[in-house]
Amino acid sequence: MRLPISPQVRRALVALTATAAAAGAAVVPASASGHPAMPPKSPTPGAPGAPAKKEPPAGMSQAGGARLGQPGDQLGPGAPALPPGLSALSWVVADADTGQVLGARNAHWPLPPASTLKMLFADTVLPAVPHDASRTVSDEDLKGMGDGSSAVGIVPGQTYKAPDLWRGVFLRSGNDAVHVLAAMNGGVGKTVADMQKKAEELGAKDTHVLSPDGYDAPGQVSSAYDLTLFLRSGLRNRDFTEYCGTASADFPGGPNTKGKPFGISNTNRMLSGIDGVAKYPGLIGGKNGYTTNAGNTLAEAARRDGHTILVTVMNPQENKHDKVYTEMRQLLDWGFSAAGRTQPVGTLDTQAPAAAGSGKGASASGDAAGSGDDGIGALGWAGIGAAVVAAGGAGVVVRGRRRRVRAQRGRGV
Repeated sequence: MRLPISPQVRRALVALTATAAAAGAAVVPASASGHPAMPPKSPTPGAPGAPAKKEPPAGMSQAGGARLGQPGDQLGPGAPALPPGLSALSWVVADADTGQVLGARNAHWPLPPASTLKMLFADTVLPAVPHDASRTVSDEDLKGMGDGSSAVGIVPGQTYKAPDLWRGVFLRSGNDAVHVLAAMNGGVGKTVADMQKKAEELGAKDTHVLSPDGYDAPGQVSSAYDLTLFLRSGLRNRDFTEYCGTASADFPGGPNTKGKPFGISNTNRMLSGIDGVAKYPGLIGGKNGYTTNAGNTLAEAARRDGHTILVTVMNPQENKHDKVYTEMRQLLDWGFSAAGRTQPVGTLDTQAPAAAGSGKGASASGDAAGSGDDGIGALGWAGIGAAVVAAGGAGVVVRGRRRRVRAQRGRGV
């Protein structure tokens, strides 16, 4: 039978319920897997107490062209109508081969990048760590990982080869794999400094690096423009293209699997097709991210009809399942319809911003730096499928593995 509740207790319960509702305690953010994440026991380090500003700052960078520094949607003459319902705070659509920015919204708004910053990590560290290198992991290698970090399952005392670690970075967004590779590069401090230097070399003026894995830190920001630069740069590297385009793979096992490899699927669901997200035709790959501070972030490359389109989406505001993938799909489609038909609003080749600012960017024939089918486009296109490693029976293992790590990665993917 139900025990009676005294008037005093009833009043206390009502007061607590009202306080929780006012604080938004009933709202549980979606994790990177698309399922509700458990509320954190303590605030994410670096995450502000109030929601992110919804208006871009005044005086944004004009790198790549004056229009890219203006707030709001930027489209050139001949551009098709934008898809309805785009809610992202910031996005960029660009042609990888010519460097033309076909359209943008708040391209230079500095925002928390989450794990899309791992693209800059790869741009920086892939050339520095030999492909045949290996490391026996120590507890010190994993020291300093943020609470709730996403992880692939690195075990101290076990030896890992560099390619396996990179698959852990790209497929599972493993902060543990990032930290081991950073140790192989001379440590986290050196790696962060190297990443900042690489960002400056690429013309990424909005990016401030404080962690190698994208985990929230006060003042760590990037922009849709800069993340697009990082993806374009990465696709010039065959290993980057292979790893970012791998949908599934085997990962070395440890004590929990009695030494047997286990299957992992890419958390970039537009590539792997897991959790109900349809694969995108012609997708080369990219990187996804999520923290409570950054919201969902996603950068993708796809190739169709002779064009390689790059799209970056940062922090969609509509609280709908898979919204970041819906908006990414819409903007990729829009980019292919705009390529070769619209005047650009800027350029990714920051050495020539005047051309883009005047609406006379690099030609669609591909005479800008890094163009041509033997460059980014062909390399990325060739990487599709060839890089995918099919793991026998991986479906069951992957689902089990996802359940074990899902609680860890809600704030650090």
